Amino acid sequence: MSSYTKPAPNFDLSSPSPAYTLASGDKMPIIAYGTFRSNPGEVGPAVIEALKAGYRHLDLAHMYGNEEEIGKALKQAFDEGIVTREELFITGKLWNSDHDVDIVPQAAAHSLNNLQLDYFDLYLIHFPVCWKHTGLATPGWGASELGDTPLIDTWRAMEDLVEKGVCKNIGVSNYPMMLMHDLVTQAKIQPVCNQIEVHAYYQRESLVNYCLSRNICVTAHTPLGGGVLNSETWDTPIPLKDDIILEIAKKHGKSPAQVLLRSLLQRGIVILPKSVKPHRMAENKDILDFSLTETEMKEIATLDKYVSYKTNPNPLSSFMGGPDAFSCLGTDIFD
Repeated sequence: MSSYTKPAPNFDLSSPSPAYTLASGDKMPIIAYGTFRSNPGEVGPAVIEALKAGYRHLDLAHMYGNEEEIGKALKQAFDEGIVTREELFITGKLWNSDHDVDIVPQAAAHSLNNLQLDYFDLYLIHFPVCWKHTGLATPGWGASELGDTPLIDTWRAMEDLVEKGVCKNIGVSNYPMMLMHDLVTQAKIQPVCNQIEVHAYYQRESLVNYCLSRNICVTAHTPLGGGVLNSETWDTPIPLKDDIILEIAKKHGKSPAQVLLRSLLQRGIVILPKSVKPHRMAENKDILDFSLTETEMKEIATLDKYVSYKTNPNPLSSFMGGPDAFSCLGTDIFD
């Protein structure tokens, strides 16, 4: 087999608290707590439990619709001395309908106000697509219409946020390879992160290795392949039930989820597992006391199906009912 560029992980898994050193020099904890698909009344207590369990990296987004509840939980955590703001690494995201240059700073301020915070450690462009603005309190979803602000103009507005101290770092989410490279060649402040769908069934080696070669952190927002919920909702296969994963888990006395999460860390990828159950939160963090062998990593590499499941990382159906729906399923922004 011909040789190819495969950068080594940026972090030390033997450290008691491993962190990815971003291009800015800031440290990002490599195991984050994700808040997607958390129901009202559920996410606040879950964030408190996550902080008590030792999570120090929280992954948030305006579109998740739970910023205000999380903000109350954070205030409670600060007031009760569970954690300080300085001990946390908090990621936020700019939604598709807030890409207009004059809206970007307003959107960041709106989210920070909801969260009762003064700054983001990391602020991401949620998707590489601009929609028409629908209001800060009403992020667009449904009958979505394409806007006319170029992605690079949105990025320039993001760069201004760094210069003004609103965000310490900026990056992107769900960017494919060539959009990533296009941004790298134009950015004045380089993106420090690309948060993407990546898991055992969709390994995206070219994109991952490209990003790591530029010291752009790759974070996996769907590290378990969507989990049981995706399987039940869309009838998609999931790595959690794969025979190879089950066999490796049995060998190590670990759960299939722990094997999947560990395999991503060994590829140098930061992970964002999500659960509202305290025992699952603890399990998802308990992955630093074992290692997968080179043979096991190669076995997992054979599971790649080279296909996105288009369940989380594509706002496909949001276009339905609007003038920019270009197929019976909506519009695939990655076509």
